[in-house]
Amino acid sequence: MQKFNGVGGTPGGLWTFIIGVIMIIAGGFLFINHVKVGYGFFHFFGRDTQGLVLIPLIAGIAFLFFNAKSVIGWILTIAGALIIFLSVIVSLRFYFPQTSLFNLLIMLVLLVGGIGLVLRSLKSA
Repeated sequence: MQKFNGVGGTPGGLWTFIIGVIMIIAGGFLFINHVKVGYGFFHFFGRDTQGLVLIPLIAGIAFLFFNAKSVIGWILTIAGALIIFLSVIVSLRFYFPQTSLFNLLIMLVLLVGGIGLVLRSLKSA
């Protein structure tokens, strides 16, 4: 039976790995917690045309009510639902509000330093 050397079977430090993971979690949480998410409008054929994305979904549902085995109905329904989902995702906007340089440095040092410690713990001696 092989003796457990350390993280990933390498002689790297287990404590270095644990501290690195804690730093990644803390830095990632601070960074992601600071990012604000808003929304914009999805412009398909111009201004105020968001309702057009419903047309394939409604047509597909109509086909399915007429014949539940309709291939075109299933294609239109799935495509319509996918278009609506993607239009919501596309309209999201991410903002990084103003913060102090100190706060930004704390976030980045924890995140990148933690990644460095984890990689160092996985490196063989």
